[in-house]
Amino acid sequence: VVDQVGVEQGAGDQGQAGQGEVRRALAARAADREPVLAALVAAGLADCSHVLGSPGNGAEIELLHGGRILFSAPWRDLLAAWGELSYRMQFLRDDPDCAREAYEALLDIDDPGLSPHLSFDPTEDIGAPFIGGRRPRVAILREQGVNGHVEMAAAFERAGFEAVDIHMSELAAGERNLVDAQGLVACGGFSYGDVLGAGQGWAKAILFDERLRVLFGEFLADPGRFALGVCNGCQMLAMLRELIPGAGHWPRFVANRVAQFEARLALVEVLASPSVFLRDMTGSRLPVVVAHGEGRAVFEGDPAGLAALRYVDNHGRPAVRYPANPGGSPGGLTGLTTPDGRVTIMMPHPERVFRSVQHSWHPPHWGEDGPWLRMFRNARRWLG
Repeated sequence: VVDQVGVEQGAGDQGQAGQGEVRRALAARAADREPVLAALVAAGLADCSHVLGSPGNGAEIELLHGGRILFSAPWRDLLAAWGELSYRMQFLRDDPDCAREAYEALLDIDDPGLSPHLSFDPTEDIGAPFIGGRRPRVAILREQGVNGHVEMAAAFERAGFEAVDIHMSELAAGERNLVDAQGLVACGGFSYGDVLGAGQGWAKAILFDERLRVLFGEFLADPGRFALGVCNGCQMLAMLRELIPGAGHWPRFVANRVAQFEARLALVEVLASPSVFLRDMTGSRLPVVVAHGEGRAVFEGDPAGLAALRYVDNHGRPAVRYPANPGGSPGGLTGLTTPDGRVTIMMPHPERVFRSVQHSWHPPHWGEDGPWLRMFRNARRWLG
Protein backbone atom coordinates (compact mmCIF):
# COMPACT_ATOMS: atom_id res chain seq x y z
CA VAL A 1 0.00 0.00 0.00
CA VAL A 2 1.41 3.38 -1.01
CA ASP A 3 0.31 6.88 0.05
CA GLN A 4 0.88 9.75 -2.38
CA VAL A 5 2.30 12.74 -0.52
CA GLY A 6 2.13 15.92 -2.61
CA VAL A 7 4.68 18.69 -2.19
CA GLU A 8 4.09 22.14 -3.73
CA GLN A 9 7.23 24.19 -4.15
CA GLY A 10 7.33 27.94 -4.86
CA ALA A 11 4.68 30.33 -6.13
CA GLY A 12 6.91 31.61 -8.90
CA ASP A 13 8.30 35.09 -9.42
CA GLN A 14 5.51 36.41 -11.65
CA GLY A 15 3.68 38.12 -8.80
CA GLN A 16 0.55 36.10 -9.46
CA ALA A 17 -0.50 33.06 -7.52
CA GLY A 18 -0.12 29.82 -9.44
CA GLN A 19 2.10 31.15 -12.21
CA GLY A 20 5.53 29.52 -12.32
CA GLU A 21 4.38 27.10 -9.66
CA VAL A 22 6.40 23.90 -9.34
CA ARG A 23 4.74 20.79 -7.98
CA ARG A 24 6.36 17.55 -6.94
CA ALA A 25 4.86 14.27 -5.81
CA LEU A 26 6.48 11.40 -4.00
CA ALA A 27 5.26 7.97 -3.03
CA ALA A 28 5.72 6.42 0.38
CA ARG A 29 4.51 3.28 2.09
CA ALA A 30 1.55 3.80 4.40
CA ALA A 31 3.71 2.72 7.35
CA ASP A 32 6.23 5.45 6.47
CA ARG A 33 3.69 8.26 6.08
CA GLU A 34 4.35 9.98 9.40
CA PRO A 35 8.19 9.91 9.13
CA VAL A 36 7.94 11.33 5.59
CA LEU A 37 5.65 14.15 6.69
CA ALA A 38 7.95 14.85 9.63
CA ALA A 39 10.91 15.12 7.26
CA LEU A 40 8.97 17.59 5.11
CA VAL A 41 8.12 19.69 8.17
CA ALA A 42 11.78 19.68 9.19
CA ALA A 43 12.67 20.93 5.71
CA GLY A 44 10.30 23.87 6.05
CA LEU A 45 7.72 22.47 3.65
CA ALA A 46 4.87 21.94 6.10
CA ASP A 47 2.58 24.60 4.57
CA CYS A 48 2.85 23.22 1.08
CA SER A 49 2.73 19.49 1.79
CA HIS A 50 -0.40 17.41 1.93
CA VAL A 51 -1.62 13.87 1.33
CA LEU A 52 -3.03 13.52 -2.19
CA GLY A 53 -4.50 10.07 -1.97
CA SER A 54 -3.99 6.36 -1.47
CA PRO A 55 -4.91 3.04 -3.09
CA GLY A 56 -7.66 2.66 -0.50
CA ASN A 57 -8.44 -0.99 0.11
CA GLY A 58 -6.22 -2.07 -2.77
CA ALA A 59 -9.12 -2.38 -5.24
CA GLU A 60 -9.81 1.35 -5.55
CA ILE A 61 -7.92 4.60 -6.01
CA GLU A 62 -8.91 7.51 -3.77
CA LEU A 63 -7.98 11.19 -4.07
CA LEU A 64 -8.20 13.23 -0.88
CA HIS A 65 -8.42 16.88 0.12
CA GLY A 66 -8.64 18.03 3.69
CA GLY A 67 -9.26 14.49 4.78
CA ARG A 68 -12.28 14.18 2.46
CA ILE A 69 -12.49 11.73 -0.44
CA LEU A 70 -12.93 13.78 -3.62
CA PHE A 71 -12.61 10.96 -6.10
CA SER A 72 -12.83 7.20 -5.86
CA ALA A 73 -12.82 4.62 -8.65
CA PRO A 74 -12.02 0.92 -9.01
CA TRP A 75 -8.40 0.32 -9.94
CA ARG A 76 -9.45 -2.04 -12.73
CA ASP A 77 -11.75 0.58 -14.33
CA LEU A 78 -8.94 3.11 -14.40
CA LEU A 79 -6.57 0.57 -15.94
CA ALA A 80 -9.17 -0.21 -18.58
CA ALA A 81 -9.56 3.45 -19.49
CA TRP A 82 -5.81 4.00 -19.54
CA GLY A 83 -5.09 1.00 -21.79
CA GLU A 84 -8.07 1.06 -24.11
CA LEU A 85 -6.61 3.34 -26.79
CA SER A 86 -3.45 1.22 -27.02
CA TYR A 87 -5.62 -1.87 -27.22
CA ARG A 88 -7.71 -0.44 -30.06
CA MET A 89 -4.58 0.49 -32.01
CA GLN A 90 -2.99 -2.90 -31.43
CA PHE A 91 -6.23 -4.60 -32.45
CA LEU A 92 -5.95 -2.96 -35.88
CA ARG A 93 -2.19 -3.33 -36.27
CA ASP A 94 -1.43 -6.77 -34.78
CA ASP A 95 -3.17 -10.09 -34.41
CA PRO A 96 -6.59 -9.17 -32.91
CA ASP A 97 -6.69 -12.14 -30.53
CA CYS A 98 -3.24 -11.28 -29.17
CA ALA A 99 -4.30 -7.66 -28.71
CA ARG A 100 -7.31 -8.75 -26.70
CA GLU A 101 -5.22 -11.15 -24.59
CA ALA A 102 -2.71 -8.40 -23.79
CA TYR A 103 -5.54 -6.05 -22.77
CA GLU A 104 -7.08 -8.69 -20.53
CA ALA A 105 -3.69 -9.35 -18.95
CA LEU A 106 -3.38 -5.64 -18.17
CA LEU A 107 -6.68 -5.78 -16.30
CA ASP A 108 -5.65 -8.70 -14.08
CA ILE A 109 -5.26 -6.85 -10.79
CA ASP A 110 -4.23 -10.10 -9.10
CA ASP A 111 -1.20 -10.46 -11.38
CA PRO A 112 1.82 -10.84 -9.05
CA GLY A 113 4.26 -9.67 -11.73
CA LEU A 114 7.40 -11.50 -12.79
CA SER A 115 8.07 -13.78 -9.84
CA PRO A 116 11.37 -15.69 -9.97
CA HIS A 117 11.64 -19.06 -8.25
CA LEU A 118 14.93 -20.95 -8.07
CA SER A 119 15.54 -24.63 -7.43
CA PHE A 120 19.26 -23.97 -6.86
CA ASP A 121 21.53 -21.52 -5.08
CA PRO A 122 22.62 -18.83 -7.58
CA THR A 123 25.61 -17.89 -5.42
CA GLU A 124 27.08 -21.40 -5.67
CA ASP A 125 29.92 -21.34 -8.17
CA ILE A 126 29.94 -24.90 -9.46
CA GLY A 127 32.63 -23.93 -11.96
CA ALA A 128 35.08 -22.77 -9.28
CA PRO A 129 37.04 -26.08 -9.17
CA PHE A 130 37.82 -25.67 -12.87
CA ILE A 131 38.59 -21.93 -13.14
CA GLY A 132 42.23 -22.31 -12.06
CA GLY A 133 42.92 -25.05 -14.56
CA ARG A 134 42.61 -25.17 -18.30
CA ARG A 135 40.13 -22.93 -20.04
CA PRO A 136 38.50 -25.00 -22.80
CA ARG A 137 37.79 -23.19 -26.02
CA VAL A 138 34.26 -22.40 -27.12
CA ALA A 139 33.73 -21.14 -30.66
CA ILE A 140 31.47 -18.07 -30.74
CA LEU A 141 30.17 -18.14 -34.30
CA ARG A 142 29.37 -15.01 -36.21
CA GLU A 143 27.59 -14.53 -39.48
CA GLN A 144 26.51 -11.43 -41.35
CA GLY A 145 23.85 -9.80 -39.15
CA VAL A 146 24.66 -11.62 -35.89
CA ASN A 147 24.78 -9.18 -32.96
CA GLY A 148 24.77 -11.22 -29.73
CA HIS A 149 28.34 -12.52 -29.80
CA VAL A 150 29.90 -10.11 -27.27
CA GLU A 151 27.47 -10.89 -24.45
CA MET A 152 27.72 -14.59 -25.23
CA ALA A 153 31.51 -14.51 -25.11
CA ALA A 154 31.39 -12.63 -21.79
CA ALA A 155 29.08 -15.25 -20.22
CA PHE A 156 31.30 -18.16 -21.28
CA GLU A 157 34.47 -16.34 -20.17
CA ARG A 158 32.89 -15.73 -16.77
CA ALA A 159 32.13 -19.46 -16.52
CA GLY A 160 35.73 -20.49 -17.15
CA PHE A 161 36.00 -20.82 -20.93
CA GLU A 162 38.21 -19.21 -23.52
CA ALA A 163 35.77 -17.68 -25.98
CA VAL A 164 37.09 -17.64 -29.54
CA ASP A 165 35.52 -15.38 -32.16
CA ILE A 166 35.05 -17.25 -35.46
CA HIS A 167 33.31 -15.79 -38.50
CA MET A 168 31.54 -18.09 -40.91
CA SER A 169 33.49 -16.61 -43.83
CA GLU A 170 36.70 -17.82 -42.17
CA LEU A 171 35.33 -21.35 -41.94
CA ALA A 172 34.07 -21.23 -45.53
CA ALA A 173 37.49 -20.10 -46.79
CA GLY A 174 39.32 -22.76 -44.78
CA GLU A 175 41.20 -20.11 -42.79
CA ARG A 176 39.81 -21.39 -39.48
CA ASN A 177 38.41 -24.67 -38.19
CA LEU A 178 36.71 -26.10 -35.13
CA VAL A 179 39.36 -28.63 -34.20
CA ASP A 180 40.42 -26.95 -30.96
CA ALA A 181 36.91 -26.03 -29.79
CA GLN A 182 35.11 -28.07 -27.16
CA GLY A 183 31.89 -26.15 -27.69
CA LEU A 184 30.12 -24.24 -30.41
CA VAL A 185 27.63 -21.40 -29.98
CA ALA A 186 25.37 -19.83 -32.60
CA CYS A 187 24.32 -16.40 -31.34
CA GLY A 188 21.36 -14.12 -31.80
CA GLY A 189 20.82 -11.46 -34.41
CA PHE A 190 19.46 -11.31 -37.94
CA SER A 191 21.67 -13.38 -40.21
CA TYR A 192 21.22 -12.30 -43.83
CA GLY A 193 18.49 -9.96 -42.64
CA ASP A 194 16.21 -12.99 -42.19
CA VAL A 195 15.14 -12.49 -45.81
CA LEU A 196 15.13 -16.26 -46.42
CA GLY A 197 13.40 -16.90 -43.11
CA ALA A 198 14.94 -16.52 -39.66
CA GLY A 199 18.22 -18.44 -39.49
CA GLN A 200 17.57 -20.22 -42.78
CA GLY A 201 20.15 -18.38 -44.85
CA TRP A 202 22.80 -19.20 -42.25
CA ALA A 203 21.77 -22.85 -42.12
CA LYS A 204 21.65 -23.26 -45.89
CA ALA A 205 25.10 -21.74 -46.23
CA ILE A 206 26.23 -24.81 -44.25
CA LEU A 207 23.93 -27.44 -45.73
CA PHE A 208 24.71 -26.50 -49.35
CA ASP A 209 28.49 -26.29 -48.86
CA GLU A 210 29.89 -29.82 -48.75
CA ARG A 211 32.97 -28.84 -46.75
CA LEU A 212 30.97 -26.93 -44.12
CA ARG A 213 28.33 -29.65 -43.99
CA VAL A 214 30.99 -32.23 -43.12
CA LEU A 215 32.71 -29.89 -40.66
CA PHE A 216 29.52 -29.15 -38.71
CA GLY A 217 28.22 -32.70 -39.02
CA GLU A 218 31.36 -34.14 -37.43
CA PHE A 219 31.39 -31.54 -34.67
CA LEU A 220 27.71 -31.93 -33.78
CA ALA A 221 28.00 -35.72 -33.71
CA ASP A 222 31.07 -35.76 -31.43
CA PRO A 223 29.97 -37.07 -27.98
CA GLY A 224 32.68 -35.02 -26.27
CA ARG A 225 31.50 -31.65 -27.56
CA PHE A 226 28.49 -29.41 -26.93
CA ALA A 227 26.57 -26.83 -28.93
CA LEU A 228 24.18 -24.03 -28.02
CA GLY A 229 21.87 -22.02 -30.26
CA VAL A 230 20.19 -18.84 -28.99
CA CYS A 231 17.51 -16.88 -30.87
CA ASN A 232 18.78 -16.60 -34.46
CA GLY A 233 21.26 -19.35 -33.60
CA CYS A 234 18.36 -21.44 -32.30
CA GLN A 235 16.53 -21.00 -35.58
CA MET A 236 19.70 -21.86 -37.49
CA LEU A 237 20.53 -25.02 -35.54
CA ALA A 238 16.91 -26.13 -35.81
CA MET A 239 17.37 -26.09 -39.58
CA LEU A 240 20.51 -28.23 -39.17
CA ARG A 241 18.60 -30.93 -37.26
CA GLU A 242 19.45 -33.55 -39.91
CA LEU A 243 23.10 -33.16 -38.84
CA ILE A 244 22.35 -33.40 -35.09
CA PRO A 245 21.81 -36.88 -33.62
CA GLY A 246 18.40 -37.12 -31.97
CA ALA A 247 17.14 -33.73 -33.19
CA GLY A 248 14.76 -35.09 -35.80
CA HIS A 249 11.66 -33.79 -33.99
CA TRP A 250 12.96 -30.28 -33.45
CA PRO A 251 10.62 -27.62 -34.85
CA ARG A 252 11.04 -24.91 -37.41
CA PHE A 253 10.38 -21.35 -36.30
CA VAL A 254 7.94 -19.01 -38.03
CA ALA A 255 6.52 -15.52 -37.44
CA ASN A 256 5.26 -14.69 -33.96
CA ARG A 257 1.54 -15.17 -33.49
CA VAL A 258 1.17 -11.46 -32.66
CA ALA A 259 2.60 -10.62 -36.11
CA GLN A 260 5.12 -8.20 -34.61
CA PHE A 261 8.71 -8.26 -33.39
CA GLU A 262 8.74 -9.05 -29.67
CA ALA A 263 11.25 -7.42 -27.31
CA ARG A 264 10.35 -7.90 -23.66
CA LEU A 265 11.29 -9.53 -20.37
CA ALA A 266 9.49 -12.86 -20.11
CA LEU A 267 9.30 -15.65 -17.56
CA VAL A 268 10.44 -19.17 -18.43
CA GLU A 269 10.37 -22.45 -16.52
CA VAL A 270 13.19 -24.97 -16.76
CA LEU A 271 11.74 -28.38 -17.58
CA ALA A 272 13.20 -31.77 -16.73
CA SER A 273 15.45 -32.68 -19.65
CA PRO A 274 18.88 -34.19 -20.34
CA SER A 275 20.34 -30.80 -21.36
CA VAL A 276 23.87 -30.41 -20.01
CA PHE A 277 23.25 -26.66 -19.81
CA LEU A 278 20.19 -26.90 -17.55
CA ARG A 279 21.37 -29.53 -15.10
CA ASP A 280 20.05 -29.04 -11.54
CA MET A 281 17.88 -26.11 -12.67
CA THR A 282 14.65 -28.06 -13.16
CA GLY A 283 11.59 -26.31 -11.78
CA SER A 284 13.20 -22.87 -11.72
CA ARG A 285 11.21 -19.93 -13.07
CA LEU A 286 13.52 -17.21 -14.36
CA PRO A 287 13.06 -13.80 -16.00
CA VAL A 288 14.82 -13.68 -19.36
CA VAL A 289 15.15 -11.32 -22.32
CA VAL A 290 13.18 -12.06 -25.49
CA ALA A 291 13.93 -10.36 -28.82
CA HIS A 292 12.63 -12.05 -31.96
CA GLY A 293 10.21 -11.76 -34.83
CA GLU A 294 9.97 -15.47 -35.67
CA GLY A 295 9.75 -17.35 -32.39
CA ARG A 296 6.72 -19.56 -32.93
CA ALA A 297 7.72 -23.22 -33.00
CA VAL A 298 5.98 -25.48 -35.51
CA PHE A 299 6.46 -29.15 -34.67
CA GLU A 300 6.29 -31.97 -37.16
CA GLY A 301 6.72 -34.66 -34.51
CA ASP A 302 6.35 -35.21 -30.79
CA PRO A 303 9.06 -33.33 -28.81
CA ALA A 304 8.37 -35.40 -25.68
CA GLY A 305 11.48 -35.69 -23.55
CA LEU A 306 13.35 -33.05 -25.55
CA ALA A 307 11.50 -29.96 -24.25
CA ALA A 308 13.84 -27.95 -22.03
CA LEU A 309 12.21 -24.52 -21.52
CA ARG A 310 8.70 -23.15 -21.67
CA TYR A 311 7.14 -19.77 -21.06
CA VAL A 312 4.97 -19.46 -17.97
CA ASP A 313 2.68 -16.66 -16.85
CA ASN A 314 3.26 -14.69 -13.68
CA HIS A 315 1.24 -17.23 -11.72
CA GLY A 316 3.63 -20.00 -12.81
CA ARG A 317 1.21 -21.66 -15.23
CA PRO A 318 2.26 -22.76 -18.74
CA ALA A 319 1.77 -19.71 -20.93
CA VAL A 320 -0.71 -20.23 -23.75
CA ARG A 321 -1.74 -16.58 -24.12
CA TYR A 322 0.02 -13.42 -25.27
CA PRO A 323 2.11 -11.65 -24.01
CA ALA A 324 3.31 -14.26 -21.48
CA ASN A 325 3.88 -16.49 -24.51
CA PRO A 326 5.46 -13.91 -26.86
CA GLY A 327 6.02 -16.21 -29.83
CA GLY A 328 2.84 -18.26 -29.67
CA SER A 329 4.47 -21.71 -29.56
CA PRO A 330 2.21 -24.58 -28.43
CA GLY A 331 2.41 -25.11 -24.68
CA GLY A 332 4.78 -22.16 -24.43
CA LEU A 333 7.72 -24.34 -25.51
CA THR A 334 10.79 -22.24 -26.27
CA GLY A 335 13.80 -24.48 -25.67
CA LEU A 336 14.75 -28.02 -26.71
CA THR A 337 17.65 -30.39 -26.43
CA THR A 338 18.87 -33.75 -27.73
CA PRO A 339 18.57 -37.16 -26.05
CA ASP A 340 22.17 -36.92 -24.79
CA GLY A 341 21.72 -33.26 -23.82
CA ARG A 342 24.82 -32.06 -25.66
CA VAL A 343 23.01 -29.73 -28.05
CA THR A 344 20.45 -27.24 -26.74
CA ILE A 345 18.49 -24.53 -28.54
CA MET A 346 16.37 -21.75 -27.09
CA MET A 347 14.73 -18.55 -28.31
CA PRO A 348 15.28 -16.37 -25.18
CA HIS A 349 18.62 -14.67 -24.44
CA PRO A 350 20.14 -15.90 -21.13
CA GLU A 351 23.49 -14.32 -22.08
CA ARG A 352 21.90 -10.87 -21.77
CA VAL A 353 20.96 -11.37 -18.12
CA PHE A 354 23.75 -13.53 -16.68
CA ARG A 355 24.71 -10.70 -14.29
CA SER A 356 22.28 -9.59 -11.58
CA VAL A 357 22.81 -5.94 -12.48
CA GLN A 358 21.36 -6.62 -15.93
CA HIS A 359 17.95 -7.11 -14.33
CA SER A 360 15.85 -4.03 -13.54
CA TRP A 361 15.14 -5.70 -10.19
CA HIS A 362 16.43 -8.82 -8.52
CA PRO A 363 16.26 -10.39 -5.05
CA PRO A 364 19.20 -9.21 -2.93
CA HIS A 365 20.40 -12.77 -2.28
CA TRP A 366 21.29 -13.30 -5.92
CA GLY A 367 24.65 -11.58 -5.54
CA GLU A 368 26.78 -10.34 -8.45
CA ASP A 369 26.19 -13.36 -10.68
CA GLY A 370 22.62 -13.90 -11.81
CA PRO A 371 21.04 -17.37 -11.88
CA TRP A 372 21.43 -17.70 -15.65
CA LEU A 373 25.20 -17.96 -15.23
CA ARG A 374 24.55 -21.46 -13.82
CA MET A 375 23.71 -22.53 -17.37
CA PHE A 376 27.18 -21.63 -18.64
CA ARG A 377 28.89 -23.05 -15.57
CA ASN A 378 27.02 -26.30 -16.16
CA ALA A 379 28.70 -26.57 -19.55
CA ARG A 380 32.09 -26.06 -17.89
CA ARG A 381 31.32 -28.71 -15.27
CA TRP A 382 30.20 -31.15 -17.97
CA LEU A 383 33.61 -30.92 -19.67
CA GLY A 384 35.36 -31.55 -16.33
